[in-house]
Amino acid sequence: MRYKFLTAAFAATVALNFAGPAGATDLEVTHWWTSGGEAAAVAELAKAFDATGNHWVDGAIAGSGGTARPIMISRITGGDPMGATQFNHGRQAEELVQAGLMRDLTDLATKDKWAEIVRPKSLLDSCTIDGKIYCVPVNIHSWQWLWLSNEAFQKAGVPMPKDWNEFVAAAPALEKAGIIPLAVGGQSWQASGAFDVLLAAVGGTDAFLKVYKDKDAKFAAGPEIAKVFKAADDARKMAKNTNVQDWNQATNLVITGKAGGQIMGDWAQGEFQVAGKTAGKDYTCLPGLGLNEVIATGGDAFYFPLLKDEAKSKAQEVLAETLLDPKTQVAFNLKKGSLPVRGDVDLNAANDCMKKGLAILAKGAVIPWTDQLLSQDSQTQKQDLFSEFFAKPDMTLEEAQKRFADIIASAN
Repeated sequence: MRYKFLTAAFAATVALNFAGPAGATDLEVTHWWTSGGEAAAVAELAKAFDATGNHWVDGAIAGSGGTARPIMISRITGGDPMGATQFNHGRQAEELVQAGLMRDLTDLATKDKWAEIVRPKSLLDSCTIDGKIYCVPVNIHSWQWLWLSNEAFQKAGVPMPKDWNEFVAAAPALEKAGIIPLAVGGQSWQASGAFDVLLAAVGGTDAFLKVYKDKDAKFAAGPEIAKVFKAADDARKMAKNTNVQDWNQATNLVITGKAGGQIMGDWAQGEFQVAGKTAGKDYTCLPGLGLNEVIATGGDAFYFPLLKDEAKSKAQEVLAETLLDPKTQVAFNLKKGSLPVRGDVDLNAANDCMKKGLAILAKGAVIPWTDQLLSQDSQTQKQDLFSEFFAKPDMTLEEAQKRFADIIASAN
């Protein structure tokens, strides 16, 4: 879906000035972090910003990014911008920037040497358009995780799987014990994300990049990706009895032992923590589904709309600096379940799963994620396809793969 933007003439009327009075002020920050773990994490950002003498005015929008982003964009294009807003790393704010509605942070980034502290480099690259920096990365979130309930597998009397293939093989025993093998919520991005994880894990890194980076539609229609669709069909069958909508509700099925596992990003860790669960004891995590241990450099960043109010513009700078402060990075990411964007922070308090992610990151086993490689139009088409695929067991693999290849052929 494309959004109609106000002309750049609107932006020209907005004052942009890094120099300004140091007076503290309220600053509204919009985001879609509303689950228990997410709320605990965002509270750390608010606390750090409030400590500067300014005040974080929370603008949480329930319903995940698919619900929140159109609201955020509508406000910015409609002349009612917030002080700062969350988007994912990548191309979600690209058109807002091109319309001249977002603040250029290049001078601030140069002064504070972001290029030297933000790792991996691709995170800052995702904030850069036409050589200028427009956002502040705050975390590295990777989708490539299978979260498993130790309780569920103990109840089913089968060993804890070491990879996706063993997980699929354990599904009949889980079902016999009255346990949903795989929890997948009803939101379209969950089904789409699960497929993308399977593509990277079952198909491999090269296949993932040929499809999403190179936009190789012929390869997407070929036998290598047919194997991925077979794995997606296994996932569809294993998830058929999941009757929840939100991702955190699906995570709760794993937490309570009602589901064996969930393919979900490392933000799921926040939910396990809020529930008082311990990694390795109560739940097990398999990065790359145990098949291909890579970390996608997705995650969250904050953008700053151009504002007329000089005091709020100054507060935007303070918030940007606060988000990258080492103490803020540690406090926020430990609660969020994500990895920090700074490589120079102390994460001795990290749990077993976070340490696995850090080790993969240290090895350089990273890939860009689909938010960075596909436009929002292409992402929406993909989400629609896999939402339908998971909801309709009669959709054939051949039909689904053809539609997928057509999306890749027209992707931008």
